[in-house]
Amino acid sequence: MSLPVLTQRIRSLWQPRRGLAIAEASVIGIVAALSAVFLKVGSGWLGTWRVHSTQILPAWVVLPLVGMGFGFLSGWLVQRLAPEASGSGIPQVKATLANVPMTLSWRVAAVKLISAIIALGSGMTLGRQGPTVHVGAGLAAGLSRWVPTSPDHRRQMIAAGAGAGLAAAFNAPIAGVLFIVEELLQDLSGITLGTAIIASFIGGVISRLLGGRSLDLNLPSTEYISQFSLPEIPFFLILGVLAGLLAALFNQGLVFSIKAYRRLHVSLPLRIALAGFISGCVVAMLPASFRDNTGLREYLITGQSNALLAAIAFVAQFVLTLVAFGSGAPGGLFAPSLILGSCLGHIVGVFESQLLGGDSHTTYALAGMGGFFSAVSKVPITAIVIVFEMTADFNLVLPLMIVSVTSYLVAEKVVPGSLYEKLLKLKGITLAANVPIEGIMTKLTAKEVMQQRVETLDVEMTIEEALQAFSRSHHRGFPVVEEGKLVGIITQSDLFKVRDRNLPNDTSIGEVMTSKPITVTPQHNLRNVLYLLDRYQISRLPVVEGRKLIGIITRADIIRAEADHLNCENATMGPQPEPSYVVYQTRSPNIGRGRLLVTVANPETAGTLLQMAAAIARDRHYEIECVQVILVSRHSSPTETQVRTAKSRRLLRQAEVLAKKWKIPLHTQIRVAHDVAQAILETISERHIDLILMGWKGNTSTPGRIFGTVVDTIIRQATCDVVLVKLGNGQQSTVNSQQSTVNNQYSFNRWLVPMAGGPNARIAIKLLPALVTLGNDPQIRLTRVFTPSELAPDMTVLEQAIRQLIRRRKLSSTVVASPVKADSVSQGVINLVKTEGYDVVVLGASREGLLQQAIQGNIPEAIASGVESTVILVRGAVNS
Repeated sequence: MSLPVLTQRIRSLWQPRRGLAIAEASVIGIVAALSAVFLKVGSGWLGTWRVHSTQILPAWVVLPLVGMGFGFLSGWLVQRLAPEASGSGIPQVKATLANVPMTLSWRVAAVKLISAIIALGSGMTLGRQGPTVHVGAGLAAGLSRWVPTSPDHRRQMIAAGAGAGLAAAFNAPIAGVLFIVEELLQDLSGITLGTAIIASFIGGVISRLLGGRSLDLNLPSTEYISQFSLPEIPFFLILGVLAGLLAALFNQGLVFSIKAYRRLHVSLPLRIALAGFISGCVVAMLPASFRDNTGLREYLITGQSNALLAAIAFVAQFVLTLVAFGSGAPGGLFAPSLILGSCLGHIVGVFESQLLGGDSHTTYALAGMGGFFSAVSKVPITAIVIVFEMTADFNLVLPLMIVSVTSYLVAEKVVPGSLYEKLLKLKGITLAANVPIEGIMTKLTAKEVMQQRVETLDVEMTIEEALQAFSRSHHRGFPVVEEGKLVGIITQSDLFKVRDRNLPNDTSIGEVMTSKPITVTPQHNLRNVLYLLDRYQISRLPVVEGRKLIGIITRADIIRAEADHLNCENATMGPQPEPSYVVYQTRSPNIGRGRLLVTVANPETAGTLLQMAAAIARDRHYEIECVQVILVSRHSSPTETQVRTAKSRRLLRQAEVLAKKWKIPLHTQIRVAHDVAQAILETISERHIDLILMGWKGNTSTPGRIFGTVVDTIIRQATCDVVLVKLGNGQQSTVNSQQSTVNNQYSFNRWLVPMAGGPNARIAIKLLPALVTLGNDPQIRLTRVFTPSELAPDMTVLEQAIRQLIRRRKLSSTVVASPVKADSVSQGVINLVKTEGYDVVVLGASREGLLQQAIQGNIPEAIASGVESTVILVRGAVNS
C-alpha cells in the first residue's frame, strides 16, 4: 500500500461521522460530569469551612475578610490566566455557538473551574450552574480540536458539552437537552439532538453516582405531596405576574450593576474583592441561616410559613446577586434565580393560605422557582423541566406551567430580549448582526471583499508594452483604462490572437482588447458576483462606480472571505475593537517638514530601526514619532484596563536619548488597544504621518495572509509611505550615523536593489541615499531580473535610477547597474545575494500591485525567507 493511500485512509477514519460524534459526546458527558462534581464538592467544602469559621471568630470579621480575600484571588486568577472566564459563562458559550470569535478552550475551562470554586466559597450569592455550563463547553471545545472536524461539528460538540454541564449541575438531563435547543444552539437536527441527549444523559447519571442529587433540595424523609386546586389558579397567575415584573427589574439591575462597576475604573480582582467584602458585611448582619444558601432554600421550601423571613431573604438575595454578578465574578444566575423565585412563591403561598386556608406554600415556592428562572433566562420550557426533574412530582406540572409561561410573557413584554444577548452587547457583541454561514454570500458586498489597488494598462499602450507588462506580472489579464475610466480588459488570450492577425507590435491594445467587459458595482453581493464568474467562466471582475474603476474581485477573494467567516476571523463579528487609548506620551517642538512613525516592540531590534528612521528623518528634515502598542483583551475596554508601562517607557526613553544625540525632534506615545494594526492606523491619522517604518519578521505562517496579520492591514490601509524592514541574521558591523558611531550587529555596506519599474521602485530609490549612510563604505548594485527568453534586457529603468541617485548624492563611484538572468525574480535575487554576499536587499513592488503581485508566489516573502541579509520592502502612499 502506497504512502498517499495509507495517509488518505487514516484521514478518512478521523472525518466527522455519526459514530465519531456519539463517541465524542459520550466522552464529553463524562468529563463535564466530573468537572461539575468537582465544582460542587470544592465550593461546598469552602462554604462549609467559611460557615464553621463564624463559630470560632466573630461573623462580622470572618465573612467580610473571607469574601474580600477569596474574591481577590478568584479575580486575579481570571485576569492573569483567562479573562474570558469572568462572569456567568453562558453568554460566552452562546456567542461562540453564534460563530463569534471568543476563546473557548481547556485553559478557559480550568481557570473557570478553579476561580468559580473560590468565588462561590467566598460567600457571594452566585450559582455554580452557569460556570458548569461554561466549563463543559470549554472542555468540549478543547476535545473537538483533537480531530479535524468541521465548524458545524465543533459547534455541536460545544453545545453538547454545555448541555452536559447543565444536566450534571441540576441532575436534570432532559433540561440539559432543552436548554441547548431553546437557548444556545436552537437546532433540532438529528445529530445535534443525538449528541446533546447522550452527553446530557451521561452527565446526569455520573453526577448522581458521584455527587448525589445536584442542587439537592434535601426534602424531609416524609413524602412530600404537592397540593393544587382550581381556586388557586388566580394566585398562581398573580405569582407569575409578580415573578415576571420582578425578574425584569432584576435583569435591568444586572445591566446597571455591570455599568456601575465599569465606572469605578478598577481592575477585575479589586472589583470582585469589593463585591465579596460587601456580601460578607451584609450577610454578617442577617440571621445565621442566611450564611448557607442551601439551608436557606430548604427552609423556604419545606419549612414553616414565614412571610417576613422570605421577604428579607428576597431583598437580600436580590441586592447581593446584583453586587456580586456586576463585578464579573465567575458565577451564574441560575441558583440565585431559583432562590428568589422560592422566596416570592413562599410569600404568595402564605397569603393564599390566609385567604383560602390550608398550607401549600411549598407548592408555591417550587412554582415560583420555575417562574422566576423562566423570566430571567427567557427559557420557560427549560424552567418547567428543571423543577419537575428535581422534584419528580407530576402534580406540580400544571402550576409550574401557569407560573412559568405567565412570568415569561410579562417579562418579555416589559423588557424584551434575552439577558445573555444584553450582556454580550455590553462587550460590543451583537448577535443579531451575525449572519449564518450559509448567509455570508448574501451579506457581504463586492466593496467589502474587493482588492482596491488594481494594476491597469492604458488604452494607448502598444502590444509590445503590454507583452512586457505581462512578463513582469503573474496576472493573466489587466483592466484597460482611459483617463481613469474602464474601457476594456486585455488577457493573454487576446495577445495570442495578435499572431493570427499579423498585427504590428506598435498597435495599441485598444484594438485587441475585449471592450465592454462584464463588471459589478460595489453594492453587488457575493452571491451575484460568484454567479457572474461562473456564468461567463472568468476568474475576476472589475468593480466600477459609473465607469470609474475602483477595484477588482476574484474567486480567491470570495474564498478567503468565506474562510475568514468560517474561522471566526471576520472583522464584523465578535467583540468589536474599541479605539486605542494613549496612556503615555511626550512631545517635542514641531519643527520638521513631516513626520516619520516608528513602531517599537522588540528591544533587540528597536535601536537599529531607530537608526534607520534617524537617517531618513535627517535626509528629509522629518520629526520622528515613536509608538508602542500594549494589547488587551477585547472583553475589556482599553480606557478602563490597567496596564504596566514600565518596560515600554524604558524603551521609549532609550529612543529619546538617541534622538537627542542626533538632534532630531522625537515624540513618543504608548497606546492600549484591542488591535495593533488599528492602533497604528489611528496614530497615522491623528499625527499626520508621512512615512511609517516597521519591523517585519520576513514571513508569515497565518493561512490566507501575505506578510502577516498586522502588516497586511497596514499595507492595505495606511495612507502614508510604508517601509518594512526584516533585519538580517548573524551580521556584525559598525553602523555609521554621520554624527555618531554606534556598535550594531547588522551590516549595511553592500546594497542590492532589484528593479522592474513602477512608482514603488522610484520611492525606494529616493530612500536609498539616506539609508546607505548607515554603512561605512556603501556599494550599491541596481539590477533587473530577466528571463532566458528575453534576448536583450531593457536597461532604461536602471539608467534612470542611476541618474536619480547621482543627482541626489555623489555616489557615481559606488553605484553599478547590471541585469541578471533567472527563471524567476525571487530565485534570481536569492542566488545573487548568496553568491556575492549582499548585506541589504531593497524591494519596490512592480507597478502599483504590491499585494496583488505577492498573493500568488509572494515574491518579497520568498526573497526575505531565502536570504539571511536584511530586506527592506517599500510601498508608496495610497489615497485615503
